[in-house]
Amino acid sequence: MGKNNLTLIVCLVIGLIAGIIVGQLLEPVSALSFLTKSAQISWEPKADLEVVKYEFHLLVKLNLCSILGLVGAFLIYRRL
Repeated sequence: MGKNNLTLIVCLVIGLIAGIIVGQLLEPVSALSFLTKSAQISWEPKADLEVVKYEFHLLVKLNLCSILGLVGAFLIYRRL
């Protein structure tokens, strides 16, 4: 299997989703709250050019589980 950008993106998305799922499953465990505490990153570009007006809102919530999922997915990608 050849390595390309699409394979990397698919691996990272799968790893991120897996990390989010694990984080949600571990949320009720109070001893592991450091893994599930999220940091939010928000970006809201807007423009009104009289002809075209757009607003875009991007919100990313990262926690330690999702970052570990990304790292794991990258390591799996390197082994392919």
